[in-house]
Formats: sequence, C-alpha cells, structure tokens
Amino acid sequence: MRSPALMSVLPTGQRPSRLQRQGRYTPESMRHPGKMLPAIAATVIDTFTRPGDLVIDPMCGIGTTLVEAAHLGRDAAGVEYEPDFVHLTLGNLRHARAHGATGRAQVACGDARNIATIYRTLHGRAALVLTSPPYGSRTHGHIRSGRDNGGGKIIKRNNRYSTDRGNLAHHPLPGLLGGFGQILASSASLLRPGGVIAVTVRPIRVQGELIDLPGQVVDTANNNGLVLTGRCAALLAGLRDGRLVNRASFFQMLETRRARDRGIPACATAHEDLLIFHRATDLPEASR
Repeated sequence: MRSPALMSVLPTGQRPSRLQRQGRYTPESMRHPGKMLPAIAATVIDTFTRPGDLVIDPMCGIGTTLVEAAHLGRDAAGVEYEPDFVHLTLGNLRHARAHGATGRAQVACGDARNIATIYRTLHGRAALVLTSPPYGSRTHGHIRSGRDNGGGKIIKRNNRYSTDRGNLAHHPLPGLLGGFGQILASSASLLRPGGVIAVTVRPIRVQGELIDLPGQVVDTANNNGLVLTGRCAALLAGLRDGRLVNRASFFQMLETRRARDRGIPACATAHEDLLIFHRATDLPEASR
C-alpha cells in the first residue's frame, strides 16, 4: 500500500502563523504555547482524506487539527489532557461552525494514552490520525523584548503547557517518548484498514544539546507496530524568489546566536518533519 503523493517540501509557511490563525481561531486560544501550523494540518488532511472521512488528534491542544478538518468537510475527534485547552478547542470549534465549517467535531478531556477507550465507538473508522508530541514542559511561548517595553528586560508568557505533573510534557524525554508510543499504538486501533498516522515534529535542544526528536519518534513508532512510509519537510519559513523567508521566533534566533558565539554551527528551525506511518499489519510483507 502506498501513501498519496506528497511533495518532498511543503510550502506551508507562506504566511506567518499569526496570519494563518487570524480570524480563523479565537484570540484567547493564541496563548497555547505549542500550536500546530494550520497550513500543515490542512495540507495533511486534504492529502490523506476525503470529505466525510474521520480525522483523529489524540493531543489536540487548541484544536487545530479538528478546526481544519471541519473547514474541509471532514469529521474529527480529539483528546486533550488540560481542561483549559479543551475549553479553547470548544471555542475554536464554535467559531469554525459560525464561519461555515461543515464537518462535525468532538473533543474529550482525558489522557490520550486511553484514547482507544475514550473513543471505543470509533474503532476502525478513522482515515487519519494527525498529531504532534509535546516538546517538554516549557516552550519559548510569547515574549516582550526590550524593544517592546522601553528597554526593559525580556518578559516571557504562555511558555508552559501545564503545571499538572501528570501531563506527559513534564516527563523526561524517555518517559515522554514511552507515553507517546502508547498514544500512537492506542490511536492506531481507531484507524480503518489502510489508514494513516501523520506526526509533525522537529529537533529540540535539551540543555544546549541538539536532540534528533524526529528520529526518536520514528523508533518509538516502529516499536509500537507502525512502519514509516513517508517523510517530508513542512516549511515554517516562507518561499520568495527561490529563497527562504525566515519566520523563526525571537528565542530561536537568540539561541542560534548564542550557539554560534560558542563556536557551535547552528541554524534556526525552518521546517518540521512530517512523518507518515502505516500499521505494519496493513502493509504487504515485502514492504515491512
């Protein structure tokens, strides 16, 4: 079984993230620290599903996957651990419905490792599972730099997923990956035959060390009965006149400069890896 054709590089960053969300998502939902880029979600959903299909996101955050699915006429179901983010998702779904989205969507508050139980009535129905792992308990979030506040110190906000220690984002990387593997395996039981699991993920730095998180996600998925069948780059940067337009955050640029000052060759992130998986049981023996 082969996945639908995707370009090796997806031009998903042609508009800045804030413009992709402007008017499409509620202003209060912008405070989530790790939102999926809407253009990535829309591209993946449009490629791997048809109108009326079911899309699942087991870690749905503010509901980007669900909102984009609904706007494309797909049905969607998500799970989110944090009650506050569930309320943001519900607000975004109401907003989407008010602006013409025709797909039906639902969200449950709970632990995504139990998604097969939470959505037991959806077993064997999903065409696509689309999600992204957390990147630890903290992210860069939003900042006010000295330029913004009259030369004062940098102020961070919205840079934590949660203060609940039960949130998977608080686990050290091995525990986080172990939990994510459980989520992938549980989500796979909701897929129909030939259904796809798509994961967007980028490398991260832990105490200054660059970690190949995409590679570790591939290993985790393989250990949970999934096979990598596609991989491409979903751009976070824009393309203009054959060149990349950098849309890196303030903190990405700051950390890049600091690394270079220490003699470490470093670049700001310009893309996310889009990893496409099928269940091993859905593939011919020769392709496993």
